[in-house]
Amino acid sequence: MEENKNSLGEEIKSIDSLYEHYAFIADPGQSPLRVDKFLMSRIENVTRNKIQQSAKEGSIYVNDLIVKSNYKVKGHDKIKVLFAHPPYENLLVAEDITLDIVYEDDVLVVVNKAAGLVVHPGHGNYSGTLLNGLLYHFKQLPKNSNNRPGLVHRIDKDTSGLLVVAKTEQAMTHLSKQFFDKTSERKYLALVWGDVKEDRGTIEGAIGRHPKNRLQMTVFEDNSEGKEAITHFKVLERFGYVTLIECQLETGRTHQIRAHLKFIGHTLFNDKRYGGEKILKGTSFTKYRQFVDNCFKLLPRQALHAKTLGFIHPETGEKMQYDSPIPDDFNSAIGKWRQYAQHKNL
Repeated sequence: MEENKNSLGEEIKSIDSLYEHYAFIADPGQSPLRVDKFLMSRIENVTRNKIQQSAKEGSIYVNDLIVKSNYKVKGHDKIKVLFAHPPYENLLVAEDITLDIVYEDDVLVVVNKAAGLVVHPGHGNYSGTLLNGLLYHFKQLPKNSNNRPGLVHRIDKDTSGLLVVAKTEQAMTHLSKQFFDKTSERKYLALVWGDVKEDRGTIEGAIGRHPKNRLQMTVFEDNSEGKEAITHFKVLERFGYVTLIECQLETGRTHQIRAHLKFIGHTLFNDKRYGGEKILKGTSFTKYRQFVDNCFKLLPRQALHAKTLGFIHPETGEKMQYDSPIPDDFNSAIGKWRQYAQHKNL
C-alpha cells in the first residue's frame, strides 16, 4: 500500500514540473470513448497521429495518471495534456506583419483584419497571427483577462473585418466594459443559405459547446446550458436560394452568428464548420451545381464580414464608428448570385 502511495506521489510531483496545454472534464453522461478519439473531438487542427504520439511519450493524463491512447474516458474523468515546455501560444513573438490600420491614437487602434488571419496564437497557429503583428507595431500592450496583449474582442480566422485593440490599461478596462455591457456597436454582413422570409428579426438562444462535436457551438433553446446570446438581423437583398443580411450583435459569444443562423435554418454560405459548404438550397441541375461550386471557389470561406464597429472613446467620451469595405472575395460571390437571381427571373 505504501508503495502505491509513493508511486502516486512521484506521479503527482512530476506533473507539477510540467505545463498544462489542454484540460477537459468529461460530461457526467459520457459513454466510454477512447481518449485519443475524445481529444480529437475537442482540440482544433490536431491529428489522431499527433495525439497517439503524445500518449506514447506519456503526455496524456487522466485523473493525474498517465494513460495510453486506448484508455476509455468515462463520466467525470479529468483529462489533461501536459508537456515539459510551455504552450507555444504563451511564447508570444513580435513579427513584422503588415496590418490594415483604419484608425490609431495614443490609447487604441482599429484594425481591418483580412480573412485567413488568425487573431491570436493557438494550437496549430503559433505564429503569423494578428497578435504577433500587433506586438511588433505597438510595444507594451496591456493584457486582457486571458493574458492576450491588447485584445478587447476577437473574430474568427475566416471572418474578415474590424477589431479594436487597446494600447493602455485604462482603454482596455473601458472598452471591455462596453462590450460586456452590450453598448458597443457590431454589425456584420452575412450571405446565408435559403430565402429569409422576415425582413428583420431577432434570434435568441443560449449558446454553448455542442455535446457531440465540441468544435461546434450550438443553441440550447431551454437555456439549460450555455450563455445568453442575442442576434438581430435585417434582410438587405434576396437572391432566391441565398439571402444577403446584416447581423447586429447584442452579445458576443464564440461563433454566435454562425450558430444562431444555423439554428434558424439559414447556415452561412460556405461555412465548413457548420455544414454551409454543401449545396443546401436550389436545384439538382448540373449547371446550378457548377455555378455554386464556382461561387465557393470565389469565396473559399464562410460568408461573414465584420463591417461596422462603434464604441465610446475611453478618453474623450466621443462616439466612434468605423465601416470597412466588403472584401473582393465576398463582393465577387454577391455579384455572381445577383446576376444569377436576375437571370433566373427572366
